[in-house]
Amino acid sequence: MRTVPDAVTERLADLGNIQVAVPVLALAMAYSVRRSRAWAPALTAGLAMALVPALIVPLKEWTARPGPLEPWAAGYYPSGHTATAAVAYLGAALLVRPYARRPWPLPLALALTAATACGLILRGFHWPLDVLASCFLCVPLLLAVRRATGRGPGREPAQPPE
Repeated sequence: MRTVPDAVTERLADLGNIQVAVPVLALAMAYSVRRSRAWAPALTAGLAMALVPALIVPLKEWTARPGPLEPWAAGYYPSGHTATAAVAYLGAALLVRPYARRPWPLPLALALTAATACGLILRGFHWPLDVLASCFLCVPLLLAVRRATGRGPGREPAQPPE
């Protein structure tokens, strides 16, 4: 028996849809370019998003893992919706963070990604391991975005040429 209404879990799971997550990243990319006049961070974030299917789809086909509610269907591991949410929201946060007055972008992005993951699990679309694997698979992509934004240990954000 479910303790969370299906309408809530479905909306949370929908946060990982391309139609929802990618426009958030696109807006952050445009904002970053407008503020910094540097294209590299935004293009790196866009490339990271484009690489999500190239990373996830072959693994789905290779593992052919059945879903929690559809044991006859395959292709649930790893979660593409979780990977889309993680790269879109966390990538957007990394692009916007240098210009925010307070540290809200990363906590918000983590909350949106976690909400997506919880919605997918509670709705029965994915096993918890499907979601966790996607998060780990996205780490290299997000590290590339972090590096492109110039945010690393002891580094300042990338500044436009004067």
